[in-house]
Amino acid sequence: MDTKILLENGTNELEVLEFTLGGNHYGINVAKVREILTYEKVTPVPNSHPSIEGIFMPRDTMITVVNLKKSIGLPENDEKGLLIITNFNKLHIAFRVDAVLGIHRVSWEEIIKPDATINTAGAGVSTGIIKMDNKLIIILDFEKIVTDISPETGLKVSEIEELGERERRNIPIVIAEDSPLLNRLITDSLKKAGYVNLIINNNGKEAWDKLCDMKRKGDIQQQVGCVITDIEMPVMDGHRLTKLVKGDSKLKDVPVVIFSSLVNDEMRRKGEQLGADAQLAKPEIGNLVREIDKLIMKSQK
Repeated sequence: MDTKILLENGTNELEVLEFTLGGNHYGINVAKVREILTYEKVTPVPNSHPSIEGIFMPRDTMITVVNLKKSIGLPENDEKGLLIITNFNKLHIAFRVDAVLGIHRVSWEEIIKPDATINTAGAGVSTGIIKMDNKLIIILDFEKIVTDISPETGLKVSEIEELGERERRNIPIVIAEDSPLLNRLITDSLKKAGYVNLIINNNGKEAWDKLCDMKRKGDIQQQVGCVITDIEMPVMDGHRLTKLVKGDSKLKDVPVVIFSSLVNDEMRRKGEQLGADAQLAKPEIGNLVREIDKLIMKSQK
């Protein structure tokens, strides 16, 4: 199946690949998907996590195979199913699913954010829900699933310690990140790095509204030193936010950093076309701080 449907930049849309597990409908952002293969024999890895079936090498890249049913607590059966080959956070991982039903193009505004009864902070594995044709498609948080299996693949917070002692800096930084867990980790990391004036938002729309309020109050340079945004967010995504900021005559000089698990070659080109000042994959929290240092220093000259 060809997963490469081209999207225009900054339209606030995404493509969701719909698949099934035990008769239930789930989704994954197509931007994470490299290809879909029929299930093939994998080589078990001794002493690995129970959700890891093993490894295989369809071409020249070794890929870890995750039993998605087992990892999200669904009963297993004998179906071989398909493998969704993904690439995010610089990792190559295959997720075993029952069937793939197709691709839907939707706006981030149509995606329902799960409430606290479904997603307690740091515990839930759903990033959004789509209601379509009298069924619910749950978009799974694949980063969270992988981090639960292998914690060292998550944010490398230890990198902040390597930066050493730093001065306290009161420069305002606007953050757009929908994951409560990542919001907390990014906030804690930036505060340790000396950035203490952080304006937290759960999606791009919240961040954009705050920036518009700042613009109305006067000198934008005094009110925001930098914007950090994820790409995948309900209501408004990070690419749309970047496009709005860089297309605004009063905000265009504010540095925008895209900090996302989706930063690969293709996404990097999109970010560059939209005017992003820096783009980093999510494990690189130490590099995020270094980029903020450089951009703020440059903008204040």
